[in-house]
Amino acid sequence: MPSKETRRVSDLATLKVFGHPLRMKLYRALFIARRATASQLAEQVDEAVSLVSYHLRRLADHQLIEPAESDSGDGRERWWQPSSQGFSFRDEDFDDAPEEAAAYAAVGRVSFDQHTELYRSFLDAHRTWPAQWRGAAFRSECLARLTAEELAGLSREMHELVRRYEDLGRGREESGETEGRENVALHLYGFPFRP
Repeated sequence: MPSKETRRVSDLATLKVFGHPLRMKLYRALFIARRATASQLAEQVDEAVSLVSYHLRRLADHQLIEPAESDSGDGRERWWQPSSQGFSFRDEDFDDAPEEAAAYAAVGRVSFDQHTELYRSFLDAHRTWPAQWRGAAFRSECLARLTAEELAGLSREMHELVRRYEDLGRGREESGETEGRENVALHLYGFPFRP
């Protein structure tokens, strides 16, 4: 059973392993599914099962995912699950050397590109969603004047709020309330800028 905690990853090797674009997509798909096989994930990312299996093993080598109990009697298929409730990478863990800082920035760019791709897909299919979902979806930009400490506090509170809704949704789904439930991506960014 995966840990309920968010794991802080601070080693360069794990950062680089996760930084592969396909591994990010696989992790996201597995996180949403909670448990899946390489075959199931290969269908979602439109890649060969052998390639997906390789990348899943690489994620497992760094404890980002772990084996899960089988959902079927077929022992040939290996089931996987996330090893934690998610994970985080922090700038201060990767600022000791230029290679670390460059890897941290590269992973951030790949992640951002994938977030953008997800949102563009939503916009392209916007009218195919029922009015209730179109009305519930949101985008906003808030421009505030904060200190670094205030921004860090805002980040903590926002993550706590999202986790509360995540736990609420999972709990209701596990108790059988599946009607009208969809996967929801929430991308939040908070960073300083100078005009």
